[in-house]
Amino acid sequence: MFDQPTQMEPLLPTGARDLDDLAREVVARSAALGGQLHPITQGTVTELLRWINSYYSNLIEGHSTHPVDIERAMREDYARDPAKRDLQVESLAHIHCQRELEARLDAEPGINTADCDFLLWLHRTFYARLPDRLREVRDEDTGEVATVAPGALRQREVRVGRHVGPRAERLGAFLERFASFYRTGAFHGITPLVAAAAAHHRLMWIHPFLDGNGRVARLYTDACFRHLPLRGYGLWNVSRGLARRRSDYMAALTWADAPRRNDHDGRGNLSDEGLARFCRFFLEVCLDQCVFMGGMLRLDTLLDRVEGYVQGRALKVLPGPTPDAAPLKREASYMLQEVLLRGEMARGDVLRVSGMAERTGRDLLAQLLQEGLLVSDSPKGRVRLGIPTHVAGALLPDLYPAQVLA
Repeated sequence: MFDQPTQMEPLLPTGARDLDDLAREVVARSAALGGQLHPITQGTVTELLRWINSYYSNLIEGHSTHPVDIERAMREDYARDPAKRDLQVESLAHIHCQRELEARLDAEPGINTADCDFLLWLHRTFYARLPDRLREVRDEDTGEVATVAPGALRQREVRVGRHVGPRAERLGAFLERFASFYRTGAFHGITPLVAAAAAHHRLMWIHPFLDGNGRVARLYTDACFRHLPLRGYGLWNVSRGLARRRSDYMAALTWADAPRRNDHDGRGNLSDEGLARFCRFFLEVCLDQCVFMGGMLRLDTLLDRVEGYVQGRALKVLPGPTPDAAPLKREASYMLQEVLLRGEMARGDVLRVSGMAERTGRDLLAQLLQEGLLVSDSPKGRVRLGIPTHVAGALLPDLYPAQVLA
């Protein structure tokens, strides 16, 4: 049983120089993403990716709520099945927590994201919105059912696979050491990215909560990346990569749980090599997601996908948002492409770009607004690109599965 914070050493891998090279490439690829689109269009993509991140984070926990159902929940269109409805609420709780996280980082730029109070706040912000059924945890050994208290440290001992977490009464000491070592601004150069990967594991290793440790660790990692700041983050997210390699993720966590093997395996209680392997895996996942989204958001190919989607709708080979949705006229591609490039446009300018007569152009503009392909903050206001889930698969293919995973 662990009762001394020194027992989770090392807190940063040593001697693995390739980790710095990986981190540099992640920073470069992520920064390149930040310059590919107009900032307003980036905001549209980032909002969509909040839904996608919620989907993949839930999937890691064994809960599958497709982005289409998440979008319906955003419109308060909930499933009649109670279990499916609860999962929709869970997704909304995650999206709400992401937004609250971003707002707090903006409001408190000097906050220490590794601080225990911040971690408790993340847990509370998420769990306070969950339905009762999803706050229940069953003990695998005794069958006892306990209710998770939002924002409260666990009061009992835990075991996850072979790993036995630190004693509950000593969690405060472990979290104090965690907050001190991984505090905001503690590292410079490329090291903060490696430290964020290491902290992800060590937070999971501490297992501070009765449930929700993986989710809080991923939200904490989001906070670290945004707080660095890692330019371009938000246009990609690590949860998608972890979910797609879930078994490898679990194995990597186990590697870093291992005790020190011999005199060549660092000087801490835990394996330095195991922690380095986890950080390497984690950074490779980050890099993979940067590369993937870099391809998705290349301006030339994105404009081509917009044109292809409109052509498919015009020829009735691609479905609309509803079975009775009217086909799109080909001029819609001119409208959508120009708004994508400019970020937002006055409605009159959009009509002129289409080259259509005013009446037919207004009808087409109204259709694009009704379908959510264009959005506006007011009935006569400027319009910007929208990416509802019914079109996301065409504009950003492979971002999420077309069908709900079993």
